[in-house]
Amino acid sequence: MKRFLTFACLILTVGFVFSQMASGQSDAGFKPASSNIQGADFPKISADNSVYVRLKAPDAVKVLVQGGDGLCPKPIDLVKDSTGNWNAIIPAAGPGFHYYWFMVDGVRVNDPGSDTYFGYGRPTGGIEIPVPGEDFFQAKNVPHGDVREHWYFSGITGKWRRAFVYTPPDYEKNVRQLYPVLYLLHGAGENERGWSLQGHMSFIIDNLIAGKKAVPMIVVMDNGYATARDAPAAPAGFSMKDLSKAAETLEQVYVKEIIPDIDLSYRTIPKRESRAMAGLSMGGLQTMLIGMNHLELFSYFGFFSGAIMGNILEDPKTAFNGVFADAASFNKKVKLMWFGAGSGETQFVKMVEDSRKKLEGLGIKSTSYISHGTFHEWHTWRRDLNEFAPLLFK
Repeated sequence: MKRFLTFACLILTVGFVFSQMASGQSDAGFKPASSNIQGADFPKISADNSVYVRLKAPDAVKVLVQGGDGLCPKPIDLVKDSTGNWNAIIPAAGPGFHYYWFMVDGVRVNDPGSDTYFGYGRPTGGIEIPVPGEDFFQAKNVPHGDVREHWYFSGITGKWRRAFVYTPPDYEKNVRQLYPVLYLLHGAGENERGWSLQGHMSFIIDNLIAGKKAVPMIVVMDNGYATARDAPAAPAGFSMKDLSKAAETLEQVYVKEIIPDIDLSYRTIPKRESRAMAGLSMGGLQTMLIGMNHLELFSYFGFFSGAIMGNILEDPKTAFNGVFADAASFNKKVKLMWFGAGSGETQFVKMVEDSRKKLEGLGIKSTSYISHGTFHEWHTWRRDLNEFAPLLFK
C-alpha cells in the first residue's frame, strides 16, 4: 500500500517534469542505463532509480509504457514534445532487471534503445536498474566458467532441443575431476537463455566458487517447455492445469533423455546425492512435480517463487504417491528443501509460508529466504540462487 501511494503521488509530478524537459530544460541527474545498446542515450536512470523513457514516433496518436511488477505494472502515458519524441518518467523502479515495452496506438513495440531478451513469450526489451551495495551477480576479476550450447534430439518430443550448460573454471584443466550437477529451470514465457542472460547465473556461480562459498558444479539450463511427439500444441495460457500437464512430458524428457545425456557428455557424478533441481515460478512448480516423483535422481531442491504446494497439495501426506508420508525416510534422502520469494510478491510469500507449514506438520525439514524489496522478477531469483547454491553438495 505504501509503495502504491508513493507511486501515485509521483505520477502526479510527471506532467510537470515533462513540460520542463520538452521546453529544453536539462535532464541532469539521468544517465543512460547500462543495459542500453551501444550509443543509445535512452532509457536513462536517475539516482533514485526513476527511469526516463523516450520513443521517436511523430505520427503516433497515443503511446504508453508498461513493464513488470517492479517497474510499471500499470501502463503510463507518454507525453509528446514538439520534436515528435514521446516521453515518460517511471518513478522509483525496483532493483535489478525488468522487462518493459511501449504500446504505440495499440501495437506492442520494444524500445529500440534497449537490448531484447526472451520474456512474456517473445523477444522483449529489458532494463537493468542499479543495485547499490550488491555485486554478487556482476562480472569480477575471478576465474570464469563457460556456458555452452548443448543440442540433443528428443525422441519424446520428436524435436531437437537446446540446453545451456555451465562448466566451472578449470573444467578443461582438471580433466580427471567429476562434478555435481544443478538442473536450473526458467519461468513461464521465458526459455533456456533466461538464467544466463537475465539471471547472470554464470557470474553468480563464478563468484561463489572463487570465494569458496560454493563447490564447483555443472549447471544445466534446459528449455522448460516440452510437447509429446504428434500431440497438439500446448495452450497459450498459464493455468495450473496447463502447467501441470506440460510438466508430465518434461518429466519424461528429464528422466529418459537430458539427465542420461548430460551424464554421458560431461564429467558428472552420476548419483542422486550429487544432483540438485531448482527453478523459478513455473520452474519451481516443475521442480516440485518432477523432483518429488524422482527422489532416486535428486537430493537437493530449490523453489524460487514457485507456484507450488499452497495450490496443488490439498493433502500433502498422500501427494506424489505418499512421498511425504514417511518424514524420517524423506529427510534421510533429501538433503535440502529450500523456498525463496521476494517481499513484494505477497502471494508467493504466502505460498512459501503455507508450504513450509504443511511440511513441518508432517515432520519434513525445510528452509526459506525472503528477498527484501524485490518482486516477481529476476533480482529476486538472482538473490535466491546466490543463497541456495552455497548449500549444495556439502
